[in-house]
Amino acid sequence: MIKIKTHEVAGNIMHYLDAFHGSRPSMDTPQMLIVRGMSRKKIEPEELATVVSDTFDELGARRIDVFSEEAKDIIGIMDENIRDQVQIQGETDVYGIYRMKESFEAMNCYVEYSLALMDRIAIFMVLWMDKSGFGPKFVELVVANLET
Repeated sequence: MIKIKTHEVAGNIMHYLDAFHGSRPSMDTPQMLIVRGMSRKKIEPEELATVVSDTFDELGARRIDVFSEEAKDIIGIMDENIRDQVQIQGETDVYGIYRMKESFEAMNCYVEYSLALMDRIAIFMVLWMDKSGFGPKFVELVVANLET
């Protein structure tokens, strides 16, 4: 049942962003789904934040300030779920997502990300695209069940 819920949420987002076709999961467990795809929507760089916000509004998800204690707790749970599946050196770094935007920008990309909560399902969404204006708009999702 949990797996279906995370798949349903991710599927709804990917359909809304017209990124379902060709999307691929990079992790698929009962607790967490990580999926990547390319949006076919025409999105201008200055619209990325609005698209993220509108996507969460469409789902009825509550956005969470990524600099809040609540976000820190959620990101910690997501990290634990990933570490249960993949061996990662070092300690949990819940502040890594804060540096993510700088890394994308250093690679000459526009990027927008946000964290949201829908019932007990956490959603971390990243939209990014090359600053050249050529190429696809990438969608990366982490959808995690917060129930233990």
